[in-house]
Amino acid sequence: MIDNYVTGSTIKQLREQKHMTQNELAALIDVSPKTISKWETAKGFPDISLLEPLASALSVSVIELMSGNAVDNKNISANMLRVKFYICPICGNIITAVGESIISCCGINLLPSETEETDDAHRIIIENVEDEHFLTVNHEMTKKHYISFLAHVTSDKIQLIKLYPEGNAECRFNLRGKGYLYLYCNHHGLMKQKI
Repeated sequence: MIDNYVTGSTIKQLREQKHMTQNELAALIDVSPKTISKWETAKGFPDISLLEPLASALSVSVIELMSGNAVDNKNISANMLRVKFYICPICGNIITAVGESIISCCGINLLPSETEETDDAHRIIIENVEDEHFLTVNHEMTKKHYISFLAHVTSDKIQLIKLYPEGNAECRFNLRGKGYLYLYCNHHGLMKQKI
């Protein structure tokens, strides 16, 4: 049996949330109503070629359909202070979202990184330089242990600077407005510091 595949209860729940009959769903994806009934009673599974049309008819993504978790965003105003960082452990890709999301990269589903307050080893030092702010972190930057990025987040914007091993853990930001500074250490994870 295939793990993490579409379940009949998920199809039924999503169909009922849309106030749709089995006949209506069947007509949308060009299958018989009996086929929908078989899926919903776990007597069969949708063919992989039907996943995209089925997800579209149910107004969810294929990932939401397969996981059984439909995303319901409550951050309608998209307040950037509610940003979530998703960091791929394989390629280092950095993805941000201001609402609930299902994010995948390199074939794996990513969870939002848990955030901790900065500690003494990861404290962000801020210096005024002309009309900008120079940020540094006294942290090693070797290929095995480094700061991957620094970010500045306010209610209306995100600024993110990618850093690289064997470089310096420093950058310049125009720090306007209240918010947070974030950093990501490849060993200790995501940290934030209020400004």
